[in-house]
Formats: sequence, structure tokens, C-alpha cells
Amino acid sequence: MRENKVVCRELDCGNPVSVSRGHLIEDGRGGVRLLRCSGDESSIRQCDIRRGRPGFCDGEYYHHVTCSESVRLVNGAGLCSGRVEVKSNQSWASVCEADFDRQDAEVVCRELGCGAPAALQGGLYGEGEGQTWDKEFQCKGKESLLLDCDTSDRKHNTCLPGNAVGLTCSEPDDVRLVGGGSRCAGGVEWYDQGEWRTVGTLSDAKAVAAVVCRQMGCGSTVSVLPGNTTRGIRVSCSGSESLLRECRRMHDLLPGLTVICSESVRLVGGAGLCSGRVEVKSNQSWASVCEADFDRQDAEVVCRDVGCGAPAALQGGLYGEGEGQTWDKEFQCKGKESLLLDCDTSDRENNTCLPGNAVGLTCSGKKQFVT
Repeated sequence: MRENKVVCRELDCGNPVSVSRGHLIEDGRGGVRLLRCSGDESSIRQCDIRRGRPGFCDGEYYHHVTCSESVRLVNGAGLCSGRVEVKSNQSWASVCEADFDRQDAEVVCRELGCGAPAALQGGLYGEGEGQTWDKEFQCKGKESLLLDCDTSDRKHNTCLPGNAVGLTCSEPDDVRLVGGGSRCAGGVEWYDQGEWRTVGTLSDAKAVAAVVCRQMGCGSTVSVLPGNTTRGIRVSCSGSESLLRECRRMHDLLPGLTVICSESVRLVGGAGLCSGRVEVKSNQSWASVCEADFDRQDAEVVCRDVGCGAPAALQGGLYGEGEGQTWDKEFQCKGKESLLLDCDTSDRENNTCLPGNAVGLTCSGKKQFVT
């Protein structure tokens, strides 16, 4: 999707929505293989490309990209979050929070190939530098495209600073883990061109697994094992992507991946998979844990839960502060539990967690990954 973002940006066509493969090149034209794009380039020519003989192309197929033509999300963490902008007279305009509601958000998320709206707030992703959209949307929520919705003249002629609407959509339901006994464990499958296909990789299983666990909202990766050899999708990720569809892919015959994610605890912001700020899943969102509510025995359970070795360092503020809420309980683990949520808890003695006190944990290395 990094390459697709560049293509859609260069054509001034909004966000990438989907990618598929086309027919073999048969008309004698030479193809190019896109070896590397960061996603921030303004032109595909700025990417690292390899030119080839006539008929040469990555996977011997054209890549077909579908971009949203008239709506995009800007400055978000991934493809499914950002400031809402609408194309108006060949330029992009921010939308005022007062002119945009939940039903409008449902249409935008659907148009961009994402899941249902999760957050809708003015100023969430900054202010646009250009104009403000001059209409109020009146979507019913079932439209396929935002510009299919009815509009009316705005009730207010101004949009105050901080009121450019930001939208976070849930991740698309195009990845699943099957056969593992829970939604956070099993063989990785990706919904592609109307069917579920097995996902595998040649060299970066850890990075692919990290993206899968992140997209599934399942916490840190516990283990990755090879699955059955089958024709599916070969994926290559850096590990920092929000969605599997942001990774590079091609169709190939190779072993699939079986991934086990921790369901309710993760380590965030660390240098690897066994270090980071401790976060616990609470009511479908993630909460940091205060240093005062977490001790060595709790750390032993967390390291075990995420498939790592014994705790090596435990310190508040070691991996920064979380942006969301703070876990409202104090853990009372005995140190032998398999999962953090198997531990007893009690109400916190202190109701506040001062800045710099979100607990950071470093465990010794993982031993359960394929290499």
C-alpha cells in the first residue's frame, strides 16, 4: 500500500482503497518493478524502481489500484484514520465537525475499505491548510460513496480552529486467524478478490505476525509457526504497518503462517517484541498500567504471556506515556500464572498516575519464533 499511496497522491485521487492484479503484459510494453517506496513520495519516479524488458513486471502481472476519487483521510496513523478531506474544484477541503455525523462517517469508512467508525472528533488530526467544504452532508449511512449522499447549505459560514473533523475507522475485516481455538490464534488468512487466501512469508515472519496481531486488536505476538504449504499470498512487512494490506504482497506457493497473539496484554514502543510500555485491553481499548500497580511477579506473568523470557528491566516512563486511559486496577499476580488476566486484581490505592509512571518492561528474548 505504500506504493499505492504514492500513485493515488500523484494522480490526486484520494486514498488507496484496494489493489488487485491484472492480466499478463502482452502488448510489448516494458514494465517496472517498484522495489521501494516510503509512501511519502509525491511521484512514483521518486521510488526505487527497476526497469525491465518488454513483458517484465513483478509477478508477471499488472497491479491494478483503486483510489477513492473524492474523499481521503489525512495525517492519520494508517489508511483508516485521519482528517476528513473532500475534493472540491480540483482541490481538497477539510470538513467541519458540525457538518459531519456518524452516518456520514459510516459512508466514508466504507468507501475507503475500512471497518465501522470508531472515533469522530474535531481537531483529532490537525487543521487543513486549504479551504473548508461548503456543504453539510446528509448521508443515510448506506451509500457506497460520500458524494452519493445528499447535501445542504451549511448553517454556519465559519469553521472555528480545532473543528476540522477527524475520523478513525476500525480496521477492515479482511484478515482472520483460523483453526487456533480463538480469534487471536490460528492460520493467517486474507480476504482477496472474493475469497479467503492463506498468507505466508519467506523471511520476515515476526514482522508479518506483529502486523496481524495489531490489526486484529489482539496484543503482542506470542509465537509464529509455519503452516501448510499452499498457493496463497506472499507478504513482506516492516512490522510497523497498521494493516496487512499496507505490506508488500505477491501470489506464490509457500508455507502459510500460524500466529498466536496475546489476547489482552501488549508491549508498546519498545525496540523489539519483548520490550515496551505495558498496556492491557479494557472495554475494547488499550490502557497503560501505572508503575505503582505493577511489580516483579506481575512482570514475570506478562513476559510469559507474550512468549518472552524472564523480566530484565522494570521502570516507569521507560517507553513513554500512553495516549489513552490508565488501567484502573492493581495486579496481584503470584508469578506462576500463564496469563496476566488470570491474576487477581484489587482497586487501586491511588486514583492518579503521574506523568512518567506508565510502566515499561523489558523481558529477555523470545524463543518461540520461526526464523
